[in-house]
Amino acid sequence: MSENIIIVMIGISTLLGATGLAALLWGVKTGQFDDQSKFIDAARYDNEEELRDAVMMEEKKKARKKKKELQEKEKKKQNYMPAD
Repeated sequence: MSENIIIVMIGISTLLGATGLAALLWGVKTGQFDDQSKFIDAARYDNEEELRDAVMMEEKKKARKKKKELQEKEKKKQNYMPAD
């Protein structure tokens, strides 16, 4: 192989490596790999029905939390007395 071909191959491989590194850093910075519960849930729930039930339970928890927050806001509004 001639020197020119080796230089081109090294340049291209360096460029591809830098592009891959930039893509990895971009993915980490933008949160592409933040789904930490994905693999835990996959191991915990064997079939699709159990996974659906778990998702439904999470949604119910969020709805209850939101409802509780709304009730607390309403309670604060009821207890409010303006100054004379």
